[in-house]
Amino acid sequence: MPFVVDIASGYLDLDEFENLGSRAMFDRPQSRRAMFHRLGGGLGTVALASLVGPTEVARAEGSAKKLSTHHAPRVKRIIQLFMNGGPFQADFFDPKPAINQFAGQRPKEVEFRTENKTGGLLPVPTAYRPRGESGLPVSDLLPQIGECIDDLCVIRSMHCDNPNHGPALFQMNNGTITPTRPSMGSWMLYGLGSENADLPGYVVLCPGRPVRFSELWTSAFLPGEFQGTYINHTDLDPEKLLPNLRNSDTSLSLAQQRRQLELLRRINAKHLEQHPDEPAMEARIRAMETAFRMQFTASEAFDIRLEPEAIRNEYGSSKYANGCLMARRLVERGVRFVQVYYGNGQPWDTHSNHDEQTTRLAKDIDQPTAALLRDLKRRGLLEDTLVIWGGEFGRTSTTEGGNGRDHNHLGFTTWLAGGGVRGGMTYGATDDFAFRAVQDKVHVHDLHATILHLLGFNHEHLTYRHSGRDYRLTDVYGRVVHEILA
Repeated sequence: MPFVVDIASGYLDLDEFENLGSRAMFDRPQSRRAMFHRLGGGLGTVALASLVGPTEVARAEGSAKKLSTHHAPRVKRIIQLFMNGGPFQADFFDPKPAINQFAGQRPKEVEFRTENKTGGLLPVPTAYRPRGESGLPVSDLLPQIGECIDDLCVIRSMHCDNPNHGPALFQMNNGTITPTRPSMGSWMLYGLGSENADLPGYVVLCPGRPVRFSELWTSAFLPGEFQGTYINHTDLDPEKLLPNLRNSDTSLSLAQQRRQLELLRRINAKHLEQHPDEPAMEARIRAMETAFRMQFTASEAFDIRLEPEAIRNEYGSSKYANGCLMARRLVERGVRFVQVYYGNGQPWDTHSNHDEQTTRLAKDIDQPTAALLRDLKRRGLLEDTLVIWGGEFGRTSTTEGGNGRDHNHLGFTTWLAGGGVRGGMTYGATDDFAFRAVQDKVHVHDLHATILHLLGFNHEHLTYRHSGRDYRLTDVYGRVVHEILA
């Protein structure tokens, strides 16, 4: 019988495999799948691979190699604090007294059809005051972030192409309004490679599931190893944070696990040799290798309970606070890109009871965000770490349903802090009612171009050939906003 495997026990000797002919290994696909199931079940590598890579991986030609940067990078790592749902720009960093002055009215500047019908201007109940040495105005809703304003570059003139959550989320994360392109984190990892082979290079933290879920951190047609690794950090126990990380068969020694993994690697390599036109196994092999090493490093890296009590108190105890602290632990261990989604679904989507919801949300993000900035600075990490804050778009200055605000993609706020950007400054402006970006407008493509520039890449030249075309994060658009660079 040519297929020499004991399917019942799931055992194939590694030395015996060396003596098998390649035809014998792959003549019987059903048996091959069964063998993978048995072996993967013993080691847990198939489940582990799903943790660090996609179910179907793109071809991984040259995927392990770091590219050469086009110029000296200013940034080595990124933490993106994503306020999914879309915060209102005039609540925090873009004071607009005219909104209150003309409350209830609907001046011509706001006569624009939004996703839902809106009425007159809804007043902003929050006061602003100058903060820091720069004296930039920050809302009283964010007193602790206000203390860090000298490190923030506030872009008040952001705009994007679509007022619906899905397309706007795709554009902010993937550069287009469609879900078929690689995410920003994947492009970063493709360009810079990983700094720590024992951890994923791109991690997504969310206590729940954001809208559109894994499409937001997909590697798409880039090699599968560059996809983001999603972690639901609702439960802080590393065993629950990272399911399937430990081998369920506790009787297996590390040497035996290593031997099983080597067998799977060689089988996959044989299969790849014989089927070069199939989705490549290279990324899957690397995912399994990473998953194997994560057994020894990930539990420590993700376990914020190991932090001193003073540090944990500085951040606070909310789920968002835990995500911020976890992000700091990950970047200092070499993870290139960490996204912290605020919460499940669209928590900042305040179509009703806007003021009440925003007050609660602001209180929840203020302390942890400020603690993250201070902590990074204290450790010398802020110099080459870029922190990005914002949502997929903003909200209307006019009211929806009497006490809510609708989506607004025409003008909103994002801020950057850390490596290579000028702190204590604002850039661009919206109109008197915070409705449209009108001065020094910054499109999402421009933001992405600037981020890639800080990473050492010319956004027009960081490309990947797919289906006969060279693709890039910024599509065929984008300019570097040099005015905000230090």
